[in-house]
Amino acid sequence: MDATVQSRLDDFIRRKGMRRTAQREVIVAAVFSKDEHFSAEELYGRVSTSAANTSRATVYRTLGLLVEAGLLREIDLGDDQTTYDPNFLDKPAHNHLVCIDCGRVVEFEDAQLEGLTASMTRRLGFEPIRQSLKVEATCEQLRNHGRCPNLIATRLSGKRLRRKR
Repeated sequence: MDATVQSRLDDFIRRKGMRRTAQREVIVAAVFSKDEHFSAEELYGRVSTSAANTSRATVYRTLGLLVEAGLLREIDLGDDQTTYDPNFLDKPAHNHLVCIDCGRVVEFEDAQLEGLTASMTRRLGFEPIRQSLKVEATCEQLRNHGRCPNLIATRLSGKRLRRKR
């Protein structure tokens, strides 16, 4: 985990009058060990195998702390659950393409989009604090080949996708 993240979290926890715990450390390490989006249940599955005494409630409370501390962002990817994004500290203006067929998520940044957002908010008398754009689309794999490795993996995992058209 990045030293800046740990330092900011330690400062935040101290200001809240809380203390560092072994369970919280395991959860935080798991959150920032990968660049992938995840749900609270997916995170709980990862940490419960390595730290059996970590409860689901502790996972949810720690995620809330990380969001409140500004170290993690909650995003809606359209799958009827809160998804967490650990990547916005490095890339604060990134956006998401979400395949409505297979659920694959692709992050992207675009200078023109950032410029348009800045121009539009200034013109309307706002000052942007954060930006997050979600584009729902269909991926090329399924359209062109009738098969998508991500769709197969998603179905095998038992995840349900909410298809909007």
